[in-house]
Amino acid sequence: MRLSVDLAPQRKFGLTLINPVMTASGTFSNGIEYRKVFDTDRLGGIVSKGTTLRPRKGNAQFRTAETAAGMLNSIGFQNIGVRALVEQVAPVWASWRVPVAVNILGDTPGEYAELARTLDGVPGVAALELNISCPNLELGGMEYGVDCDAAAEVTAVCLRATQLPVIVKLTPNVTDIASIARAVESAGADAVCVANTLLGMAIDTHTRRPVLGRGFGGLSGPAVKPVILRQVYQVAGAVAIPIIASGGVMTGQDAVEYLMAGATAVQVGTATFTNPLAPLTVLNGLERWMQDSGEEDVRNLVGAARSIPAATHRLRTAAGS
Repeated sequence: MRLSVDLAPQRKFGLTLINPVMTASGTFSNGIEYRKVFDTDRLGGIVSKGTTLRPRKGNAQFRTAETAAGMLNSIGFQNIGVRALVEQVAPVWASWRVPVAVNILGDTPGEYAELARTLDGVPGVAALELNISCPNLELGGMEYGVDCDAAAEVTAVCLRATQLPVIVKLTPNVTDIASIARAVESAGADAVCVANTLLGMAIDTHTRRPVLGRGFGGLSGPAVKPVILRQVYQVAGAVAIPIIASGGVMTGQDAVEYLMAGATAVQVGTATFTNPLAPLTVLNGLERWMQDSGEEDVRNLVGAARSIPAATHRLRTAAGS
């Protein structure tokens, strides 16, 4: 079977994954701990923990809450900062075969650009994932992801600052995600990730207060899959660049559905909190589905559920027809 996919086909060297299963930012740390659990080189790609210019302590406790079909989180981008990442973590990534994309967030477009410039050319860093969709911050994040012009501006300044492939992680908390996707595509994005978490909250009936320290947070897990699946389908009909689906991927069947909706790759996130081997579970399930279905090339699944398959749409768009 052919499982490899390219997330930046318009670039000379592209961003080729040996299979379409990636990890999601914020759920896999920087991959180093999981390296002790299984061979992460078997995955298509790893996305780092969200990274900012300077270290951040994150939001007040409580930061997580379990829900009926997933979880709420309000971490607040606790991280060691980009300089420490470059000095301490990237050298480890450089020894791996699996490509690592660094998820970055700035409070201003200038900070996004500085992050992109700092990571450009760093061994071990294969791509950038621009987080314009984090719901747990006062500045940055979703502030840029809900407006077409702001999203395009952040994308453009990062592309001017780096030669790395740029993936833009979109927010589902908008009325028209396709328009945001078109805006970042026009600004030069290599791919989009659909999507970050949905805004939600939980209330403690004993204390009569919100469970999360910040009041609300991001909902992830199986509960969001039908929403994100619909958004992937919509975005696939609006843009020609590859789409990475992220939202409730627990099994190989979930991955197949997202691919058929128009995604080129999927990210496994919340599932790893209950099963550290979840990315491998998804990959193995995808391989079994293809074997049982007699499918030899994973690319044939991309957009298969659409009236005009996504791959065909992208070829027509690229050709200007």
